[in-house]
This record gives sequence, structure tokens and C-alpha cells, in this order.
Amino acid sequence: MRSLVVALFAALGTGSAMAATVEPLDMEKIMANPDWIGQAVEKPYWSIDGQTIYYSLKRDGSPVRDLWRVSASGGTPERLDPAAVAAADGQAVFDREHRRAAFIRHGDVFLREGGRTIQVTRTSDEETAPRFSADGRTLQYRVGNDWFVYDIAAAVAAPAVVLRAGDDPDEKATDTLEDGQQALFSTLRKLKADKDAKRDAERDLAAADPGRAPRPLYVGKDLKIVDTELSPDGRWMLVVTEAKDHDAGKTPKLTHYVTDSGYAEDEDVRPYVGRKDPAPQSLLLFDLGSRQRYALKTDGLPGIGQDPLAALRSQSAAALRKAGKNDEADALKAPAVRPVIVNADYSPGVVWSDDGRHVAVELRAIDNKDRWIASVDFAHHTLVSEHRLTDTAWINWNFNDFGWLKDSGTLWYLSEESGYSQLYMRKAGASAKALTSGRFEVSHPVLSDDGRWFYLRSNRTAPYSYDVYRVAAAGGDMQRVTHYEGMDDFVLSPDGRQLAVLHSTSYMPSQLAAAGVEGTAPRELTDTRKADFRTREWIAPKIVEVPSAHGAGTIWAKFYRPADAAQASGRPAVIFVHGAGYLQNVHLSYPAYFREQMFHNLLVQRGYVVLDLDYRASEGYGRAWRTAIYRNMGHPELDDLLDGKAWLVKNQGVDPKRVGMYGGSYGGFMTLMSLLRAPGEFAAGAALRPVTDWTTYNHEYTSNILNDPQIDPEAYRTSSPIEYADKLADPLLIMHGLIDDNVLASDSIRLYQRFIELHKKNFWMSLYPMERHGFVHADSWYDEYRRIDELFREKLGQ
Repeated sequence: MRSLVVALFAALGTGSAMAATVEPLDMEKIMANPDWIGQAVEKPYWSIDGQTIYYSLKRDGSPVRDLWRVSASGGTPERLDPAAVAAADGQAVFDREHRRAAFIRHGDVFLREGGRTIQVTRTSDEETAPRFSADGRTLQYRVGNDWFVYDIAAAVAAPAVVLRAGDDPDEKATDTLEDGQQALFSTLRKLKADKDAKRDAERDLAAADPGRAPRPLYVGKDLKIVDTELSPDGRWMLVVTEAKDHDAGKTPKLTHYVTDSGYAEDEDVRPYVGRKDPAPQSLLLFDLGSRQRYALKTDGLPGIGQDPLAALRSQSAAALRKAGKNDEADALKAPAVRPVIVNADYSPGVVWSDDGRHVAVELRAIDNKDRWIASVDFAHHTLVSEHRLTDTAWINWNFNDFGWLKDSGTLWYLSEESGYSQLYMRKAGASAKALTSGRFEVSHPVLSDDGRWFYLRSNRTAPYSYDVYRVAAAGGDMQRVTHYEGMDDFVLSPDGRQLAVLHSTSYMPSQLAAAGVEGTAPRELTDTRKADFRTREWIAPKIVEVPSAHGAGTIWAKFYRPADAAQASGRPAVIFVHGAGYLQNVHLSYPAYFREQMFHNLLVQRGYVVLDLDYRASEGYGRAWRTAIYRNMGHPELDDLLDGKAWLVKNQGVDPKRVGMYGGSYGGFMTLMSLLRAPGEFAAGAALRPVTDWTTYNHEYTSNILNDPQIDPEAYRTSSPIEYADKLADPLLIMHGLIDDNVLASDSIRLYQRFIELHKKNFWMSLYPMERHGFVHADSWYDEYRRIDELFREKLGQ
């Protein structure tokens, strides 16, 4: 066997003597702790002077991340010891003139001015979000939802506002009994007058003394503070609130069986979809000068009063009434004004212009059919809709960035309204202008400090190829800045002339380079791969176009085969199905599924070919590809996987009776849907941590695609593998972590019980007591993939 593997390595690449000296791949190696590969470069940022780039690397054998630095002009990277970390720059923000910089180090705020470093705070709190005020005289920062202002000249820090839940005690209204007491008793009247006089005198002193902390402001006793955003000029505070008594719904439990205590221990996890909607949110605007509070109502947003689910709601209500369930039918009634939340999980949420004169808020309906970007009319204390994005399926979780141009009155934002994420700008009162357009995606826009350029990540040249591009803020052609085709992230230098670029390839984790913004050749700064991994001959996946027989156009895929293409003929095949649903795995960067990619190398060595498809619902291909699964999960994707199998048979000579399938999470779900809805098509399948019944998955993801189960029960019946359990005919292996708090292990256990009751055969389950959704222990990885390997060997006959 060893001589065959060495011969294969020689055929795949250079045939060098080095390849022959490398130990052959085996399951123990590829499922070992990935430290043997080398660490990916993480979280790069520029030094304040723009000469050095800092970054993080995971320490071998430990979850600890060390801080490293390297000169942007090249040289040997240096790991910083604790003393050097204590003196290192943090990720800095600058004032308008770039004379001062501020950053966070070990949770405290530091100021750099004229070569001097000043420690602004030294607390046990975790300070975050430093920024300079609009006039540059103060430094603002926050602790949780509390904002502070550091007066640079006076070297004094103070709260910008003291914000509290509850009602203002000085504004408490009296009732008739209290009024009667005051009317009857002069002593009570005198006590109240003295109290009021003392309070008024204290207010006068506070108003005349800027050295005092501000008096508290109150949001109301029925509200909970979710977020606060202080304006750069220090005048306004925007507060996001929700009801204090919102019921989060019943939560299921999972059990830890292997514990330090020796006793089984329960853990609460997230609610099931539709059991409780997220808490609606509201906005309060505080004028910090006048101490006035204004509610920013959302009922004026366009389309806020329309129910996009009216037809489904009516249909389900009618069915419930027919079944005599009138209370449940009444509960489906839509509100007159749809509730909203601030879209802070998938966007900046709230963004102030640099001068504090403008603010934009991104709101989305809880049903996620609408997304609004609204500004605030400070004179009338109202929201003004600047942009509405509506989608009959659901608003994308990605591509929700927005902000202000440097002239501060012009809004920019990403929108999927054309069918693909593109960049737009809109001046107040004018129509929107597209800065980019085409059948490709743009994301992660960064506006240069001089306001002239947007830098973007885009797959303009091909769906699987990502690089940095730039476009002028005034409009013009997109210019390609990097040519990696596997660009992962970038950070603009303080002077705006360079980019710190993270880039990778199929077998190289993210590495760091410095590149000029004019497109000059980059300087490679790191290569963290270990020699054992770097010197191996890996199979470069071939990106192929699989034609859809179901009207979907092209399905992009990675194909793993022997170096000699003719050897693929007659081999069995394995189809890998990526997880997450909305994820792109057909690209030229280092994959999240790097272990699976090594497993695919091992499968090829053992005589298989492997196909990995970006089925419909995958990221990177536009809105229509993403939403093809709306109310119909597992159906368009199965069409695409069957088209992948047909391509293997027609173009690679694969035996149609020897095609297996495996995948985890959404890939596990699709493995189940494939075997249960297309029995006989696949010789065997391995479903890892699969969703088996969408009614027990979480709310945020599931309700977007299938609506609430009370409103759209048919979508759940159509989309859940457990509904097709009676169709099981092919060998199925199910594997699940017992402490998975994403897809609960009960999903797999319930399906297993269903198979038992249906008297099914050829199904097995393996449970992992110490694993959550993403396995982290090498022993579990090894055991899991050993079982998959044995399944394929036995059932695919190789």
C-alpha cells in the first residue's frame, strides 16, 4: 500500500524526492489536532505609524492566541512576550488631522499624542469603542451601554450621560390621596416644599458646574436597555430598548453525561422556532443638553403596516377554525404595525456621521421580509426612511453594511435589490446611485479616511474567486487591487496607501501580505505552515461547472480525482455536502472544511473520486440562488445533488450504483433528504449532526426560510426529513454530539426512534458525549471519520 501511495504522490505533482520521503496520509494523521498543519494568521492591524503590522496566532497545543508583529516592508515576524505586549500599539482610531490616536489595550483606553502614550483609564471594566469627538477635544469610549468622555486638555474622564432603567423619581405623579394629604396638613406641605427647594438648588449648582457628573436620565420602568449610541458631538444619545417582561419561551435541555462532578448535569439551550418571537425593539432619542426624551416611532416606515404573510396566515387560521381551534386561529392575527428590531446582529445597527449631525439606523421586521435604513429628523424627532429593501422570501443575513460619506449628509449602503449585493449611495432627497453593478457580489466596504475610495471584497471575475477591488466614492469603474483569487480579509493602513491582506489557497491557511492600493505587487510577510504539511503533495481540487437539468443553470463544484484523469473512470464516488446552507465552499481560499478536504485526498488514494457542490442556498451566487429553498428546504438542493451524480456518471464514468454521500449540519440534513426522498440513488450516506425536524431548530434561521410553524405548517412538513422516514431503504449512518447546543442531539434520537417503529434496517447511530456542534477533540474526529470510511468501504465496494 505504501508504494502505491508514494507513486500516486509522484504522479500528482513534481515527482520530487521530497514527496517520496513524506509519510503517507492516514486517518490518524488527518484527524489529529490541526496544530500539525500550522496556524492561520488572525486579526491583523496596523501600528499607529503604519510601519508595522500586528496579528494573532494560536499557540500550538493551547487555545491561547499570541500577539505577533512584522515590518510592513518585510522581515522576520516576532512573537511578543508579555512585556512587549504591554508596550504594543492597539488597533487605533485617529482624529481628523491624524495628530492623535486612541486604542484599547488590556481593556483600558490609551491615547497617543506627539509621541507620548497616555493611559486614559485603569479599571477592572472592559472599555471599548474609543473615538474622537467631532471637534477633536474629547475622546469618547464605552463600558457596556455606558458612555464616557475624556477631556484631553483637562485630562479628566466623566460619564457622557448616566442612563438608568426605571422612571424618573422627580417626575412621579401624585394620586388623589396624596393630594388630599397635602391639602390637609401644612407640615406635609412644608416638608415637600423643602425637599423641592433642595432639589432645585442642587440642579442649579449642577447646571452651573461643568465639573460635575450629569444627573441621571431614565428610560422608563417597563423597558430594558439593549444598546446606546452617543453622537460624536456629544449632544444626542440614541437608545435601543425592548420590553423588560418579554418571555423568551420554554427552552429545551441537553444533558452532559461526562462531567467533572461525576453527576449528569443539565443545560438550558435556545427555544424552538415559533415558540416565542424575538422581543420587539423601540428607539428613544435623548437630547442631552435639554434632557428631553423622544420616542422615535416606526409606524411611518413604508410598508410597515402591510402583512407579507397575510395569505398564509389566513389559510392556516381557516384550517384551525375548521378543526375547532379558535383560540389558536385568533393568535395568528397580524399586528396593525409589524414589530421591528435594530439589525445589529447583521449590520452596524446605528451609525453616526463624523460630525454628529446625522444618524442612520438599520431596522428589520421581525418576519424579516423588510429592511429599512432610516435617518433621524432631529427637529421633529421622527424617523425618515432612506431605503427600504423588501424580499418575499427573506432579507439576507449578509450584505447589510451602511454608513456616511465624509461630507456626512450622503448615505452609503449595500443592497441585494438587483439580485446581487451591490454598493449604493444616496444624498438626502435624491435618488440612489449604484456605485457597483453586475452579476457578482461585493461586501465588506471600507471608506478611505480621505473619503475618496471604497475598498471592497468581490468575486467579480468568477463566483469562486475573491479579491480586493476599489471604486471611487464619486462613482466610476471598479479597479482590481489584488490578484490572489483567494483573498480572505484586508485592513487599510493609516495613511491609506497600503493594505494588510489575508489570503489563502486550498492548502494554505490565511497568510499576511502588504499590498499597495494602486495594485502594486504585494510583499509576502508570513508562511506559518509546518514543514510536514507544506511539503506534501495535495490534490488540487478542480473547479467544474455541473449543468442543471432542473432549470438552475450552472452548479459550481470542486472535483477531486487522480492526477491521471483517465483513472477516474469506473471508480466509485463520494459526494460531500457542505453545512450551514448559506455557505460557499467552492472557492480558492483555505476551506473551513480543511479536515474533510484531507479526507477527500485519502478517498482518492483509496480509489474514489469526490464531488463537492455549492447547491442552491449556497452563498456567493446572488439572491435567487439563496432563496430557491424558500418554504421548500431540501428539494432544489436534492435536484442539484442528483445533477452532480449524473455529471459524475456521464463525464467521469462513475458507476451509478456506487455513489455515496456525507455531510454535517445542513449537509447532514441534505444527506437524510437525499436518501429518504431519492431511495436507491445513493449506495450509502453518513449524516453528521443533522437537522431531522425543522420544528425543533432555532427561530432566527428557520423562521426566515420556512416562516413560523403556526403560520406555515406545510413548509415544515415538506422540509423535514422525519416526515419521509418511511422511505429509508439505503444504508445510513447518523452521528451527533450529545452536548450539541445548535442542532440538538434529540433531532437524531427522535429520527432513530422513528426508524425503530417503522422496522427499518441498515441504520446506525454514534453519539459523542463531549462534543458540541463543531467537534473539537481529535479522538472524536478520528472515530467519526473512521466510521464514515468503513461505511464507504463496505457499501461502495472499494
